[in-house]
Amino acid sequence: MMIPVRCFTCGKVIGGEWESYKTRISGGEDPGKVLTDLGINRVCCRRMFVSHPFDQETGYEPIDETIKYC
Repeated sequence: MMIPVRCFTCGKVIGGEWESYKTRISGGEDPGKVLTDLGINRVCCRRMFVSHPFDQETGYEPIDETIKYC
């Protein structure tokens, strides 16, 4: 998980919702509906999820590759 704990703009705590979001969109749900269900309603918070690099089909995140070298 490399998503920030808080939204950069408003400071709302969003990091705890990432795993739920990732699981649900991997299952084929609409990302917009999932964010609404999770209570992520502000545009600034939603962009944190939508812009995070994540492959829905394979579950690959770039941090998975980078963490090997830390």
